[in-house]
Amino acid sequence: MVDQNVKLSLVDVHRHYKQGEGQLKILQGASLEILSGEIVALVAPSGAGKSTLLHISGLLERADAGKVGICDVATDGLGDRERTLVRRQHVGYIYQFHHLLPEFSATENVMMPQLIAGISDDVARARGDELLGMMGLTERGTHRPAQLSGGEQQRVAIARALANKPGLILADEPTGNLDPETSSTVFDLLANSIRNHDAAGLIATHNYDIAKRADRILTLKDGQLVPFEF
Repeated sequence: MVDQNVKLSLVDVHRHYKQGEGQLKILQGASLEILSGEIVALVAPSGAGKSTLLHISGLLERADAGKVGICDVATDGLGDRERTLVRRQHVGYIYQFHHLLPEFSATENVMMPQLIAGISDDVARARGDELLGMMGLTERGTHRPAQLSGGEQQRVAIARALANKPGLILADEPTGNLDPETSSTVFDLLANSIRNHDAAGLIATHNYDIAKRADRILTLKDGQLVPFEF
């Protein structure tokens, strides 16, 4: 029986890439469980495999071996369409570069994943306004990304990631382009949102101050996930 409190389960995950005539081994038996309401920080040097791990966790990339479970769904053997549906329903992704659509307003950016999921315009707009309010951006809903500060843009990106009420939030250096004060504010909003939505979070970061505020800190060593030691 699947534990409904487990939002992400990685079991013995392997991933390698071709490098000339050999292989570049990135993940070599990585295993992890993240529970509802839990935030795990992932701290590791560039090139260690943080982004690869996040991509596999979010079904953006396939593992060469191992099992990936997301919100009670065993993803082994799923086809591309099925993986897309699982990702759309259960995963919210936040990037270092917010990737907001420049021609749309903040509210419309938050509406977009909902519209793709088939939610009506009125419901999607109401949800967008609600989430932007949670992010302290009620007055900025009609503004386009170019009219927002870096911190505001990242808060919109967090709201967009939460739009379809996913059980799993994956964030790749979500505060990497922000000053320390703004980073702290954005992380607090992200962490509170994950916990308030009964979701789980895996956050890759180089920022030790941010990492220390997670429930657990892990790193990648020899392709495996192990506790991080300062």
